[in-house]
Order: sequence, then C-alpha cells, then structure tokens
Amino acid sequence: MLDHKDRIIVAALRKNARESLVGLARSVGLSRSATQERMRRLEREGIIKGYTVNLGLEHDPAVKAMIAVTFEPGFRCKQVVPVLSGIPEITACHSLTGSIDLMVMVACDSNAILNAIRDQVAAVKGVATATTHIVLATEWSRE
Repeated sequence: MLDHKDRIIVAALRKNARESLVGLARSVGLSRSATQERMRRLEREGIIKGYTVNLGLEHDPAVKAMIAVTFEPGFRCKQVVPVLSGIPEITACHSLTGSIDLMVMVACDSNAILNAIRDQVAAVKGVATATTHIVLATEWSRE
C-alpha cells in the first residue's frame, strides 16, 4: 500500500522519469538515502516496474490506433495475449468486460503498417473479430 510520500515519488516520476534523486528527495521532504530506499522498495514490490522515455512530437508515431478484439467461443486472454505481446507496434493490451474482450493499443508509422498489424491480430488463433479505431487526437494522457 502506498503512503503519501510514496505517491509523491510516483507522481514525480510519472511527470519526469529522469528526475534526479536529490530532486525527488526535495519533493517528498526526505533525505536522499531515505528516498532511494523508498524507490528500491517500490521497485522490489513491483509498484515501479521500469522507467520510460516520452518522445517529442517530431518522433511520435504517425498513426495511433486501438483494435477492439473479440474471442472465438472457449478462448481466453491467456491463449491470445502472449501472441500479441510479440508484435512490437502493440504498446498495450487491455482486457475488458462487456462485448469486447481486448483493446489493443497500436503505434506505428503508416496506415499500411497498421493494416498489416490488424491482419496479424485478426489471424491469431482464437480471435473472432478485430475492429480498428484510429486515434484522431490525444486530448490528454497521464502515460
């Protein structure tokens, strides 16, 4: 369970994953060593799984899309998701309740590549439908 100081650290790292340890310590009001120990604990417990790079607009993928996936009867995430994780342009895969089983997030450089990825997803054993939704704009994101 995260306490207030842990949440401050996590929020600061979400804003800037390269924030210095001294800067984080200052934000949370702890010593450098106490902050470092908290970060190690957060990593060890799997709360912080890694650090990332956010690319500038000039390096953003040209096309972002979501592919809504439904399964054939009898198929589940554990049979489909491992195959999808091998497609590098897939940036996230969310299992859902309701009529859609998975929402697959894709970032790529062209519609032609998106079409090929959509075909790969549709060809996975257990996938009944794969419906593509192109993102027109990201109004805001915490990722």
